[in-house]
Amino acid sequence: MKQRVYSASEFKAKCLACLDDIEESGETITITRRGKPVALLGPVKRKPLKSLRDSWKGKIVILGDIVNTHFDWECAGQDRS
Repeated sequence: MKQRVYSASEFKAKCLACLDDIEESGETITITRRGKPVALLGPVKRKPLKSLRDSWKGKIVILGDIVNTHFDWECAGQDRS
């Protein structure tokens, strides 16, 4: 794997393309100023995405019947005085 090195001015001109390359390849880019390395630019280490299925498992508890609430929707919002 060839390490890519860009001068600061070259990186400035190609910044968005460099970011796309890093995202695709996962390689690191070295940015130099006057021939000396000043920064390393690389991909973010991300946690693998978990499935949304069972994402709330163990975090909430359902109390009662969530299908039949026995709530009278006809009287909702009416003053019962």
